[in-house]
Amino acid sequence: MIDNKDKQILNMLQDNCRMSNAEIARRMNMAPSAILERVRKLEKKGVVRGYELRVDPKAIGLPLTVIILVKTEENVGSTRIGKELAVIPEIQEVYFTAGEYSYMVKARLADTDALTGLLQKMGAVPGIRDTRTTFVLDTIKETSGPDLNGLTQEDKSGHN
Repeated sequence: MIDNKDKQILNMLQDNCRMSNAEIARRMNMAPSAILERVRKLEKKGVVRGYELRVDPKAIGLPLTVIILVKTEENVGSTRIGKELAVIPEIQEVYFTAGEYSYMVKARLADTDALTGLLQKMGAVPGIRDTRTTFVLDTIKETSGPDLNGLTQEDKSGHN
């Protein structure tokens, strides 16, 4: 699906999505127009889903990170509750999971009072049976994109 040049471009953009095509071209010894064409193809294929600004939550008064496991009474395969959780502003990520709990949710909050408010909002969603909250003490690693360096040729073609 992607070749080594595409992988290099994606790595640079993951490190700094504001890097110009000219700078990428200079580093790769290619023409800026060729870089632009490759980036546009990656966007069109859906490999590049967008560009985002990453804000430090602590710097804006959200020092508390929690992971909440959510047990539901949903029918197998239903994601209705997950979709309802996803619209709650404090919740950053919602994962539909297999196992005892149906969802894993990540939220950033100001303090434990804000956590209480979030749990009340979640409790108002019909079908939630139980939650288990874990406080994150420190974030050791957090990335927004996959490791492209570990891709094999089989991974690139979509066949395993």
